[in-house]
Amino acid sequence: MKSARRKAREFAVQGLYQWQLTQDAPTLIEKNLAETESFAKSDLALFRKVMFGAILHAEPLQGALSPYLDRGWDEVSPVERGVLMVAAFELLHMPETPYPVIINEAIELSKTFGGNEGHKFINGVLDKFVEQARATEVQAVREKRNQPRN
Repeated sequence: MKSARRKAREFAVQGLYQWQLTQDAPTLIEKNLAETESFAKSDLALFRKVMFGAILHAEPLQGALSPYLDRGWDEVSPVERGVLMVAAFELLHMPETPYPVIINEAIELSKTFGGNEGHKFINGVLDKFVEQARATEVQAVREKRNQPRN
């Protein structure tokens, strides 16, 4: 059973996919997605924050992610772009969510919606991106891992 937060992220990726292909207004995209039976079971606040936020910040998110890509942004599939934008938005704008959770969710989203090996690409990009986006948190996690256990 998927959590309400996972469902919200799935709908956010679907919304970003639709936005990339149609350039429809985010409110229209939300209205279309709301017609899906399971939409009401998602975390609507998270969905709105992530989808609307990623669209609002699309250009800076793309710019922030581009140095970590092995190809041009326009060569990345719309699904993978959507997953990366959702994750990057959360990493940059939602510090209350631990970065390992965000990266794991992005990997799972890419397994759900993307191509066969897309999750490896997503993981590789986000592992590099998080070093810059959440440097202090990454360092703290590393230090905690390296502490001797009593």
